[in-house]
Amino acid sequence: MAWQGWPSSWLWVASCGLLLLVLVLLVSPNSCRARRTLRSLFMARSQRLLFRIGYSLYTRTWLGYLFYRQQLRRARNRYPKGHSRTQPRLFNDNYSYLIIDTQARLAVAVDPSDPQAVQASIEKEGVNLVAILCTHKHWDHSGGNRDLSRRHQDCRVYGSPQDGIPYLTHPLCHQDVVSVGRLQIQALATPGHTQGHLVYLLDGEPYKGPSCLFSGDLLFLSGCGRTFEGTAETMLSSLDTVLGLGDDTLLWPGHEYAEENLGFAGVVEPENLARERKMQWVQRQRMERRSTCPSTLGEERSYNPFLRTHCLVLQEALGPGPGPTGDDGYSRAQLLEKLRQLKDLHKSK
Repeated sequence: MAWQGWPSSWLWVASCGLLLLVLVLLVSPNSCRARRTLRSLFMARSQRLLFRIGYSLYTRTWLGYLFYRQQLRRARNRYPKGHSRTQPRLFNDNYSYLIIDTQARLAVAVDPSDPQAVQASIEKEGVNLVAILCTHKHWDHSGGNRDLSRRHQDCRVYGSPQDGIPYLTHPLCHQDVVSVGRLQIQALATPGHTQGHLVYLLDGEPYKGPSCLFSGDLLFLSGCGRTFEGTAETMLSSLDTVLGLGDDTLLWPGHEYAEENLGFAGVVEPENLARERKMQWVQRQRMERRSTCPSTLGEERSYNPFLRTHCLVLQEALGPGPGPTGDDGYSRAQLLEKLRQLKDLHKSK
């Protein structure tokens, strides 16, 4: 499983106390408010003690897996036909992808959140699942590993050995390549969201098309992931890794956050016309329950504030720098952290 043993004794005592609080909230009459309260606790800034306790429970104990299963049941009830009408399929607001070599009829699953939905797509396409690529350990990206690997005996599970991927069989390092039929998929180390986070780059050359980046929780349409197990400098370095790819690279993110992210981008760059055009398109797509994937890295450079930390317009939008005089300006890492803080404030309003 994903956890690496039990927490230390002090964390275990604190975890028991938090678990008791969770149970009281969940059995309270106002369960909807309780769930909102729990969400606010677990999404608090990473340096807060409650968050560290909750995060350890989620990633290192069986309680995290039980939480994932409960969320999975809720998502299936809420979206019996999927969150969006078009492929790929979603669990809650997660994207899972099935990459197929149509000649060999071999398939690779990326971040199989809901094993039932992934298996239904496998059967519909009439392919053989031979590999699972996990970007990171969180259950909403790795929760389908057990069921799918048991159902498909020859299926290999790939991911970072630093991340505690459940049912991992084939550890990957930076720039390792996974070959499945004609598919050539390169793993790129992008720590920050988790210590061992990987993204996967499908080479488009054999198909005379653009490459495809499966970015997990590193990069979203007009957004980036939270820094749970790293620093702003770590996350910035990981974002720069993908910025080095070509403008025509297709971005296939791990979540459907497009409308929310573009709304925040409009706060920090209200006169960005590329963002405004993209927002209009995204709103039309979501009104029809259609996916907003993919965008391209070229598009993202034009409106994604987390990829624009080198732009003077963002420096000016955020006001005086963090130095004692306010004239020092922000480093790119400081700007990234400031954007993250502002985004959390924007979301809470």
